[in-house]
Amino acid sequence: MNALTPPQAPARCDILIIGAGPAGMAAALAAAPSGAAITMVDDNPEAGGQIWRDGPGAQLPPLARQHREALARHANITLLRGTRVVGLGDAPTAGDAPSLLLEDAERGWAQRSQRLILCTGARELLLPFPGWTLPGVPGAGGLQALVKAGLPVQGQRIVVAGTGPLLLAAAATAAKAGAQVVRVAEQAGWRALAGFAAQLPRWPTKAVQALTLLQPQLRAGSHVLQAQGDGQVQSVRLQTPSGEETIACDRLACGFGLVPNTHLAQMLGCALGSALSNGLGLRVDAQMRTSVAGVYAAGECTGFGGSERALAQGAIAGHAAAGSATPVHALQARLQRWEGFAHALQRSFTLNPSLNQLARPDTLVCRCEDVPHAELAGRSGWIDAKLHTRCGMGACQGRICGAATQQLFGWTPAPPRHLLAPARIATLAAAPGDPPG
Repeated sequence: MNALTPPQAPARCDILIIGAGPAGMAAALAAAPSGAAITMVDDNPEAGGQIWRDGPGAQLPPLARQHREALARHANITLLRGTRVVGLGDAPTAGDAPSLLLEDAERGWAQRSQRLILCTGARELLLPFPGWTLPGVPGAGGLQALVKAGLPVQGQRIVVAGTGPLLLAAAATAAKAGAQVVRVAEQAGWRALAGFAAQLPRWPTKAVQALTLLQPQLRAGSHVLQAQGDGQVQSVRLQTPSGEETIACDRLACGFGLVPNTHLAQMLGCALGSALSNGLGLRVDAQMRTSVAGVYAAGECTGFGGSERALAQGAIAGHAAAGSATPVHALQARLQRWEGFAHALQRSFTLNPSLNQLARPDTLVCRCEDVPHAELAGRSGWIDAKLHTRCGMGACQGRICGAATQQLFGWTPAPPRHLLAPARIATLAAAPGDPPG
């Protein structure tokens, strides 16, 4: 069975990979020559992750196509599309990795494996500000995904605000689809941007990419103050070095950086503490092993550094999980090169503390449960807020407001214990035994 065939997953495999972005694809391809039975799990319809997302408004880069075609050539790789991890399975047998409870559109089952590689990526950090819940105010990466999926933006006026290279990528995607990008507001100052640009010749492909993405409407030292509109965003107030400015727009896309997706890893007991992402990424060793036996991690769940770093980490994790040590050593120099880029990103796009003051007392922080900033400001921590306000108890299970309150108040959201996401009763019933305690 190859990666293009709708699969029926075996209940046990040698290597289970969660996430089919660049890191997950690289891990599978590195492990495949060993002959190991490999199962990949991703909730998207195709492999590629956010950066290589497919759709009617997307044109896949050649490297993404090469990886998809390579996956299809290996009969020992099974790709489970439209499948997600909903929680822990039954207790693993000796020598196995933790068992996971999986669910697709038709069924749920406990998936067992000898080795587990987490390539769960990252999500956007969304900070609350007045008007951020208006229709037409997505995340920067969210806008990019919507456009790739076919959202019509022809002729629309779009403002992109926040921080990091994702702003330029989102603006370029929207402009290519016919939108009018009227402003890219980067909160980092010109000095920080110039310092970052001066380092890019160390990574020539990134330097070329930056030149192709550069927008004439880019303004540094600028950030959003308020989205305005009646039932739909119609304008945005920005703080600029020369004062406040109001710009009419049809969409406002905001992204304040990325947050590693570590909920699953933390549920498994994996330790945080990477040198990147302010220590919020998963801690791994030179062979991408986490603190839990049999569990590896690669890509942006360990910190942010682009697809090149994710590919290198994924390849190391795949080789290591398959028991092949020699190629791992050869990949270390490549990884170290992209670790340097990741550290340059972290230094250059540090968030201005003033962004923590954007929300007013009546600004919603938890959109799922309609919890305003005023109800959270006096709470002692994440658990206290959940108990008294239901913050984090809605559909997103704290993925948006948890990261926001961590930035705003310094709280540490508690990881889930057994269930990662809402699941069907039939899926829970299909899980044998009790979850590990």
